[in-house]
Amino acid sequence: MSTKGLFIILLALSAAAYWLGLRRSQTVARRAGAAGGLHSRPAYYGLLTALWCGIPALIVSGVWLTVQSGIITHLVVAHLPEEIRSLPADRLSLVVNDIRNLVSGNILSGQADPVIEAAAAHYRDLKATSRAALSVLALLLAMGSALIVLRAISPRLRARNQVENVIKTILILCSTIAVFTTIGIVLSVLYEAIRFFKAIPVTEFLFGLEWSPQMAIRADQVGSSGTFGAVPVFLGTALISAIAMVVAVPIGLMSAIYLSEYAGKRFRAAAKPLMEILAGIPTVVYGFFAALMVAPLIRESGAFLGLAISSESALAAGVVMGIMIIPFVSSLSDDVINAVPQSLRDGAYAIGATRSETIRQVILPAALPGIVGGILLAVSRAIGETMIVVMAAGLSANLTLNPFKTVTTVTVQIVTLLVGDQEFDSPKTMAAFALGLILFLATLCLNVIALHVVRRYREQYE
Repeated sequence: MSTKGLFIILLALSAAAYWLGLRRSQTVARRAGAAGGLHSRPAYYGLLTALWCGIPALIVSGVWLTVQSGIITHLVVAHLPEEIRSLPADRLSLVVNDIRNLVSGNILSGQADPVIEAAAAHYRDLKATSRAALSVLALLLAMGSALIVLRAISPRLRARNQVENVIKTILILCSTIAVFTTIGIVLSVLYEAIRFFKAIPVTEFLFGLEWSPQMAIRADQVGSSGTFGAVPVFLGTALISAIAMVVAVPIGLMSAIYLSEYAGKRFRAAAKPLMEILAGIPTVVYGFFAALMVAPLIRESGAFLGLAISSESALAAGVVMGIMIIPFVSSLSDDVINAVPQSLRDGAYAIGATRSETIRQVILPAALPGIVGGILLAVSRAIGETMIVVMAAGLSANLTLNPFKTVTTVTVQIVTLLVGDQEFDSPKTMAAFALGLILFLATLCLNVIALHVVRRYREQYE
């Protein structure tokens, strides 16, 4: 039985267990004289039966599938001839990969010999046996657990408490997975970044003014020595993000104020969804729009005014990126402004304030934490955008604040460094992790600032 089929059957068994638990609890309640004789509602007994039917089997299946490949590989290697088992670890790994590729139907590194084919057949047999054993064990465990819970249903069984404990445990487990996943990502990036900084000094990376990560393939190659000064890359990121925020924040905030305080209900119901459509457009479409429409328009306008503007410029990428993130600022600000208590507005009107004065001096200060949160979310989106920059701003790491010049960003350089077949022990490749680490620290600082602002004004208005 395939893994997918096993999971479908377990879901079906869990549904059946829910129904059986529900019926069993209703029967017990009738025997007890009234439904109030049960500790919990009948639905909790059904849910408890379903949880005990599905969760143990899923846990066993997950553990089994995790260790299955390693155990089968160990057994297959143990049956290989002695001359193959005595190979160095890297060559033995290639043999194991060939066996797995032959089982999966993929291309082999060389010609398959009878030994490899026999090992592949052994691998298939072990895998089929493992699947069958897992299916039998999981189904027996599911049905056995469900039967035990069904027999245990009684008026004194605290089904609701047990269900809530199980759900609480699942929530804690999910939170733990999320936290440890974040820690794992940070540690993996930090490890590779430390390897990079062993090859390239931190001061050269942080304060260097030239970014050219191409490494020399030959010792006598000219112009490919590799320089890793990240200042132009971060300056380009800051320049494009600043242009985007100059476009997005005023338009998004003003539109949010109009929609929440001035617009009628019918206009608001139609305009807000239309504006939020901008957030659903793929970034590659924005990239085409920037490269084919905005960049030529800016270049021709600059030529008309006597300005020299590159065909790919930070201004074109920043403007289009700002248009893209308008919904983030507008929608979040609109929700926050609408959440301001009406009593604050009524109090301002009661002392004679006009609508604009109420907005400027009461509503916006009260909604400032949420507005700042929305703006910082938009900043994070602008910092992480890649496609628009590639298509409209170019790849050149120029040290400039001129928005009419070609620049590049951190995310674009990370993608460029990791495209193609790369060696993960070269400074060029590891530079991507160093850029990612600094970008993570910058984003973390933005979040800390946002938390500080939210905490300060929340204390003031609550």
